Amino acid sequence: MKTYRVIITPDAENDLKSYLSYLRDVKKNPQAVKSVLEDFRDTKNELKSVAHSLPEPDSEKLKERGLKRINFKKHNYFLLFYIAPVDTVYVTAVFHGLENFEEKLR
Repeated sequence: MKTYRVIITPDAENDLKSYLSYLRDVKKNPQAVKSVLEDFRDTKNELKSVAHSLPEPDSEKLKERGLKRINFKKHNYFLLFYIAPVDTVYVTAVFHGLENFEEKLR
């Protein structure tokens, strides 16, 4: 089975930190912070082995940028990523499922 090295870009790290800060500081829910972070780690680990098998996105903006999407298993968040040569996956963004992510793409 093919495995990938997964790199989380600084932009994606900042996205995740922003969501976690919101859950901690605004929602005052440390359990949610822990749960979302665990789900993020699980999704990242899953990406190591399934990146190549995920379908092409429906979004034209994602297709134009060569990006794919993987959803968290337990929460309404997802990662955007691309596969680079030498079996490396770069996670470029983290979004909440209710966001209009196409407007926010960098």
